[in-house]
Amino acid sequence: MPRSWLAMTMTATMLASTAIAHAQAPVAPPAAQAVRIDRIQVNGNQRIEAETIRSYLSLRQGDPADPSLIDESLKTLYGTGLFADVALRVEGNTLVVDVVENPVINRIDFEGNRRLEDSDLEKEVLLRPRTVYTRTRVAQDVERLQEVYRRNGRYAARIDPKIIQLDQNRVDLIFEIEEGPRTEVRKISFTGNDRFSDSALRDVVLTTEARWYNFFTSNDTYDPDRLNYDRELLRRFYLKNGYADFSVQSAVAELAPEGEEFYVTFVVEEGERYKLGKVDVQSTLPGLDTATLSDVVETESDDWYDATKVDRTVEALTTEVTNRGYPFVRVQPSVSKDRETHVINITYNIDEGPRNFIERIEVNGNARTLDEVIRREFRVAEGDPFNAERIRTSRDRVRNLDYFDKVEVTTEPGSDPDKTVVKVDVEEKSTGEISFGVGYSTGSGPLGDVGIRERNLLGRGQDLRLGFTISGDEQLIDLSFTEPYFLNRDVAAGFDVFRREIDREDESGYVQKTTGGALRADYWLTPSLRHGLKYTLRNDEVTDVDDDASRYIREQEGDRLSSIVSQTFTYDKRDSKVDPRDGYLLRLTQDLAGLGGDAKYARHRVDAAWYYPITDDVVGLVSGQVGYIVGLGEDVPINDRFFLGGDSLRGFATAGVGPRDVEAGDALGGNFLYSGTVEVGFPLGLPDDYDVRGRVFSDFGSVTELDDSGPEIRDVNSIRASIGVGLTWISPFGPIRLDAAQAVLKEDFDDTEVFRFSFGTRF
Repeated sequence: MPRSWLAMTMTATMLASTAIAHAQAPVAPPAAQAVRIDRIQVNGNQRIEAETIRSYLSLRQGDPADPSLIDESLKTLYGTGLFADVALRVEGNTLVVDVVENPVINRIDFEGNRRLEDSDLEKEVLLRPRTVYTRTRVAQDVERLQEVYRRNGRYAARIDPKIIQLDQNRVDLIFEIEEGPRTEVRKISFTGNDRFSDSALRDVVLTTEARWYNFFTSNDTYDPDRLNYDRELLRRFYLKNGYADFSVQSAVAELAPEGEEFYVTFVVEEGERYKLGKVDVQSTLPGLDTATLSDVVETESDDWYDATKVDRTVEALTTEVTNRGYPFVRVQPSVSKDRETHVINITYNIDEGPRNFIERIEVNGNARTLDEVIRREFRVAEGDPFNAERIRTSRDRVRNLDYFDKVEVTTEPGSDPDKTVVKVDVEEKSTGEISFGVGYSTGSGPLGDVGIRERNLLGRGQDLRLGFTISGDEQLIDLSFTEPYFLNRDVAAGFDVFRREIDREDESGYVQKTTGGALRADYWLTPSLRHGLKYTLRNDEVTDVDDDASRYIREQEGDRLSSIVSQTFTYDKRDSKVDPRDGYLLRLTQDLAGLGGDAKYARHRVDAAWYYPITDDVVGLVSGQVGYIVGLGEDVPINDRFFLGGDSLRGFATAGVGPRDVEAGDALGGNFLYSGTVEVGFPLGLPDDYDVRGRVFSDFGSVTELDDSGPEIRDVNSIRASIGVGLTWISPFGPIRLDAAQAVLKEDFDDTEVFRFSFGTRF
């Protein structure tokens, strides 16, 4: 029943009652003649108690029948959302309340949704089974569902709610969905850009134009949040390239009349490009020599202005000064522009910041992971001086654990003005893995692996893994366990147990079988330098030796027990361990065999790699390795010698370089190894979503020196080299790597190859 009709009925009733009262006692004062409510009668309620309905009324028994209070009661009852219809009227001294209850939802279902799962849609709607159905709440849920489809690039989606009436005043709520096509971004245009072309700026923004080959990405659908992020990307790009006055005037997305395409236009104002003039560092801290801080200042006079270098310099200065014993430090860059000469002068002002201490660290959201697993990654403790850089480092360390989908670190004022509370909010994710892998490589042929792993065992941060690998040349089973904080110290300790069988028939005419185990521990000496210790006990068996194999291999047929103590120093200054673009890595590994067992030798190996960003997308790499092994009173076993070729020296087959029995054609390995690579990696001009990169490279190196030699042995200490090109595609099916190399310096007995291909994935 319409509310306006109810109000009219109520008002007419009240007017009639008031008129009768006046007719009976015209001389009495108006207040004394008002009808009093002696009884409140509720009709139509099924689930809701009458007393509950009376509690919502602004009138009680004995109160005058005030029209304003009756109207207020009517509004209150409607506002509860419990009723589809409400009517209030006065009959004599009785207030009659007629209600029609809203139905209760029995079931909520979705029909027509193919792109989004029911579970995803259920998270968005607020209505639930066994809650009261109201049209307002349904309309709100429809709007939420439409917003979900907009975020997924389907602006033409239509959602129609239907109800199915059931007995006992219950309904089934069905959302009928017509998803419609993806609303693509057909074209991205720029206005006001003179310094950079439209195509160059399209490479900067995350949103991409729809193309037929973009079936692996969703960035070609319109997303207003992504568009706002694109504005920020454009701003960073121009500020990085010296345009300090740059601004995005507007970013407009126009929907085509048919509702299936967007046309995006960015209006920019570039301004002039600025160079750096005077760059200075000033400090008010006593005893701080600013001249010694020049090494951490990235901005230099006469360079083009780069806002990212300014930010990095502020962070570097803050870290350096803090490490020098000034816990409360604040670095503020003072930037002055000369708009006539287009020069920017920068002064980094270092002074004492407000004295602030960490009152406590609160960890929230870790239902499974123990608090101590998170707290031990923090580089600050409760009671320490507040240090924003160390807190950022701590946040990154917690993220690098890879136990959480989300890690947010925020600060709040403490109980006193000089105290701060650090709050760590995490959202856990599954850390158990069962993986199956398939792949192919030129060196090993087809391969498959199965792995069972728990990276956060019992919420303690422990790593347990069992793996099986089978390929054309190798079979491996290994079990490993790592305790990242052994004895509550920052020492990662663990053990490995393994069984490996490698078929070396093609290159050396034998099969190697290895069974063993290892104990290991490693720890940080400095934030960049890590030291590792390892003890390995293994049994190597040389078996299935070919009848025509080299006598040097036949002599080693049988079992050999090795007891090996190793240490490794790793100095890592790369910007990323997964995809390094800048920085360097140094590693020294030393092995000593002979504390028991049959093998006796000392082996040393040095690895180095330097990554240099030539441009934002072009990265240079120079890497190399040197290794030497010497037998202690006996010859070095073939299993412990160095081999070179294949992935380690492209253009040459696996073990294709080094001492060789030319009569048998078997590679024997050597005691001395050196090799290197010079490589430049670059994009191929395809969309970034494809993650395809090319490279040009030159590999060089050699393996030489045997403990024994004869006329059939060729061992030439000459450098081998190759040049080549290659590409890597991080495809949805796994990384695909293809290299083509030509040996340009070689010996006639070397084994060469041109193409090398590898592919692998896990699912």
